[in-house]
Amino acid sequence: MKRIFERGPSTVIRSLLSTTAAIAVALSLSLPAAAQSFAGDYLAGRQAAMNSDFTAAARYLTQALAADPDNVDLMGDAVAAQLALGRLDRGLPIALEMEAQGHRSQVAHLVVVADLLQREDYATFLARDAEKQGIGPLVDGLLEAWALVGAGNRPAAMATFDALSEERGLQGFALYHKAMALAGLGDFAAAEAVFADQGTGPLQETRRGAMARAEMLSQLGRNEDALAAIQQAFGASRDPELQLLVDALEAGETVPFTHITSARDGVAEVFYSVAGALRSEAGADYTLLYGRVARHLRPDHVDALLLNAELLDSLQQYDLANATYKEMATDHPAYHAAELGRASALRQSGKPDAAIEVLEQLAKRYPDLSIVHSSLGDILRQQDRFEDAVPAYDRAIALTDDTARGAWFLHYARAICHERNKDWPKAEADFRKALELNPGQPQVLNYLGYSMVEMQINLDEALEMIEQAVSASPDSGYIVDSLGWVLYRLGRYDEAVGHMERAVELMPIDPVVNDHLGDVYWAVGRVREAEFQWMRALSFVDEENPGDAQPDRIRRKLEVGLDVVLDEEGAAPLEVANDD
Repeated sequence: MKRIFERGPSTVIRSLLSTTAAIAVALSLSLPAAAQSFAGDYLAGRQAAMNSDFTAAARYLTQALAADPDNVDLMGDAVAAQLALGRLDRGLPIALEMEAQGHRSQVAHLVVVADLLQREDYATFLARDAEKQGIGPLVDGLLEAWALVGAGNRPAAMATFDALSEERGLQGFALYHKAMALAGLGDFAAAEAVFADQGTGPLQETRRGAMARAEMLSQLGRNEDALAAIQQAFGASRDPELQLLVDALEAGETVPFTHITSARDGVAEVFYSVAGALRSEAGADYTLLYGRVARHLRPDHVDALLLNAELLDSLQQYDLANATYKEMATDHPAYHAAELGRASALRQSGKPDAAIEVLEQLAKRYPDLSIVHSSLGDILRQQDRFEDAVPAYDRAIALTDDTARGAWFLHYARAICHERNKDWPKAEADFRKALELNPGQPQVLNYLGYSMVEMQINLDEALEMIEQAVSASPDSGYIVDSLGWVLYRLGRYDEAVGHMERAVELMPIDPVVNDHLGDVYWAVGRVREAEFQWMRALSFVDEENPGDAQPDRIRRKLEVGLDVVLDEEGAAPLEVANDD
């Protein structure tokens, strides 16, 4: 069956999470025994929190807290919901009250610390008892070092970074922030020495880290080394923001160091880098809390903005994601990235036309950016606007070198559009180009092989392609279905049965796969089982959007049988095919 296809915890994370049990209380709610007067608000807040609907959770939990102001669990829940929305100002009074009452809550400590450091009140922060009011060993250590930088105590700050780097699993984090602190203080030679010391192992190999190092090297008058570092980190891939940096370096300009301009920027970097590490280890709702703090501390932290929007998107909070993406300044070099994300959020929220409009405007603004045109082609294809999608893919392919990692997919996607537009010569050329660029790619093999089966051409080659695809992806129901179907088309009915049954096991509610199994059963004389599969197939069809399913044909088969339907269609009878 062909298919139209739609940026255990590690040692570091275990260290980070070792003292974060309290956050579980803030994010998983339990109804208090004496909550009768506010049960409605509480239960509504609980359900909203479970669904990551932070807006509703904040509203209902705040109302419940008004009815029971001394309920510690509610206090933590309300703070967490407000923080998830980025509204630290609303969560702060509750968090301060929790600390005043001596309650230990990581989410409350997170908000109080964020407020202190946002106001650059380093003395008060350094006087806090990390044992009782801390966030976690890694975060507390890094924040202490940056607070010492902010307090003007460089020796103590560097000693704190060094001590933290000796902790198991924390070396990369500590040295990365030490280098950033040194650069922020204007000591670029010392900062680069930290990056260059291969004995410490690689520091955080992130986009921000690579760009920050390039800026450090430029400040040292080493633009060629900066360009080499960028080449090593990114290869030939250049987005607009990165291209601006490269252009400045190639022009011989001394690029300013923008990543850290103050100790508060460094503190924001702590929360951002921890959020980046948490992203692959913890839930998106938990990670979002750190991303929100990073943006609160540094409103111009574009990477934190993008991270938060992506997390909200992954939590299916599309309206919040859309609003966050829209906060990107239109003149920022990363504007295209925010608009691409916004288009995705709009599409997933059921607003494809709005998403297409965003991408069409973006394509006019960035006519030479391949990803913009490919994204436009993708959404047009997903909306079955195959003819409109082709020019977008044409432009994306023209801007993409054949050696690029995703070049094969562009040809594959355009091939699908040509095939759906019934332009088989162009479709076949693109399918074969995709296989040339990515030999053995199972999706391409399956689609090309299945298409040839449907057109009754090159059946031996089609069977070989689909067998190769099944070997590469044995658990793909679509591909296993293709193998069963090509055997059926070849008249090898008995051989087709096992593969079609396996396809239904893998995709039990897919109407097309169930329909195919019904045809195969009919072909081997298992009439009652065939009728049962056709009825199952009909039960799974979305009549308003049937896709590749053919409900009217299935109903006709149930009325008169497959043999009569084939005769009515002018197709060869099953017996003739079997004789072949």
